[in-house]
Amino acid sequence: MGKRTAVILPKTQDILEQMGEQIKLARLRRKLSTELVAERAGISRATLWSIEKGSPTVAIGMYAAVLHALNNMDQDLLLIAKDDELGRKLQDLELITRKRAPKERRRS
Repeated sequence: MGKRTAVILPKTQDILEQMGEQIKLARLRRKLSTELVAERAGISRATLWSIEKGSPTVAIGMYAAVLHALNNMDQDLLLIAKDDELGRKLQDLELITRKRAPKERRRS
């Protein structure tokens, strides 16, 4: 059985590429070489380049390792889905509301 790959929608690919570019800019602002960041993260330079390009084939753990190597930027991962507005609205729709007991019918 072959390896399964996730289907990445174009909009999601754009987000990954933007994230990769932001990681690259964070590295450059800190004046850190690809060799140093890759070494700190425990990955190869090729994997770091893939991350900086926004490759969907790189494991999320590798992205986290690189963010950590950039002076603990992995804490930013805690912001993902923090304010889940849609999820909260859906949850509120399913909340049980108090219902009154049905009124008794009068006998005639």
